[in-house]
Amino acid sequence: MAGRPGARASLDAILRYAWGAGAFTSNDAMPAVGLTRSTTFEAIDALIGLGLIRELPNAYAVGEHRMGRPARRFELRADAGMVVGMDAGRAHVTTILADLRGERLATTSFEIDPEAGGDERRGDLTAALDATLRAVGASRSDLLSVCVGVPAPVDAEGRSPAHRDGFWPRSNPDLLAHITPWAPIARLENDASLAALAEGTAGAAQHTQNYVVLLSGIRFGMGVVIDGHLLRGRHGGAGETMSFSQINDVGRPEGLGQTIAHWTREAIASGAIPADHPLARMAPAQLSAQHVLQLAHEGDAAAGAIAARASAMLSRVTGVIGSFYDPEIVIVSGAVSAGIHDVIAEARKTLPGELDLPAPDLVASTLGAEVVAIGAVSAAVEAARDGVLALTPERSFAP
Repeated sequence: MAGRPGARASLDAILRYAWGAGAFTSNDAMPAVGLTRSTTFEAIDALIGLGLIRELPNAYAVGEHRMGRPARRFELRADAGMVVGMDAGRAHVTTILADLRGERLATTSFEIDPEAGGDERRGDLTAALDATLRAVGASRSDLLSVCVGVPAPVDAEGRSPAHRDGFWPRSNPDLLAHITPWAPIARLENDASLAALAEGTAGAAQHTQNYVVLLSGIRFGMGVVIDGHLLRGRHGGAGETMSFSQINDVGRPEGLGQTIAHWTREAIASGAIPADHPLARMAPAQLSAQHVLQLAHEGDAAAGAIAARASAMLSRVTGVIGSFYDPEIVIVSGAVSAGIHDVIAEARKTLPGELDLPAPDLVASTLGAEVVAIGAVSAAVEAARDGVLALTPERSFAP
């Protein structure tokens, strides 16, 4: 079949259907892909031969047969390969290993040196990958697709532009070339863009075509989806947030988590938060936005004042986002999202006054600190689905 015109398109149509379905029959697949019965069966049998689809016991064997000839049943071989989604942040690497449907097999997370040079950063990613594979007794030969997210703009070729203090090249020291030997299919993306993909596939944006994800940890980052399309820009800089430093009452591109901790340390140093306060008794390096927001939620006045300031900042930032992109929803994402609900509730009250368009809904992500890695898994699965047929027959997926 592979040599006939249109055969590759038929294989691709059936494989895409199988990737999104559970167990299926040819009668299930035919109306979905628009192929004849004979072409459907030929494509299914070819994919079985490639090791990408398996035949299951027929309907009679599983007690579902009623009358006539029992239907053949099939499913994607989700164990035909593995994918990796990696969040290569400034000071951490979180790695999720999954099967071809994106079902998680193992997760690791490591702290790394935020000032590491290119060789050390590449080594950190390699060590994280190998540790995750070892957790399930796998090796790099089992990998089909890898996607890595970095805190820098990334263009379509996996490059990041120069930066005034060198941060973007440090975050992305030619990582696409580094990860390509790990798997036949490799993809490098901006971390906020991957957070947007995660929210669209598994989070708060599953039912909208217009949304912005505000990644709000150490620095702000934006993943922007308009009319169902993830925006990238010429250099991968669509959604870059350095302009936030020009916004009144914001003044810095640091994310909410970093900013809340910074304001708290300033308040401690100035005496606005007294020395006997729980926050003042913490080691400065251990103080986090989560500590502040939890105390604010419990009614602590000093922490509440900082939370109120964060609400005003979030309202202003969301107003600017709403004016630029007119999204239906803005999702505050990343580790800080777990404790940000009170801040969001207050920001919603003032948000309509920040823009002339109808205010977008403002919500907290439910995907937590792993949002970028979750999005990277989705991107790796998508890349595998789009590219796996180009690897056959040179690569065997037979069990």
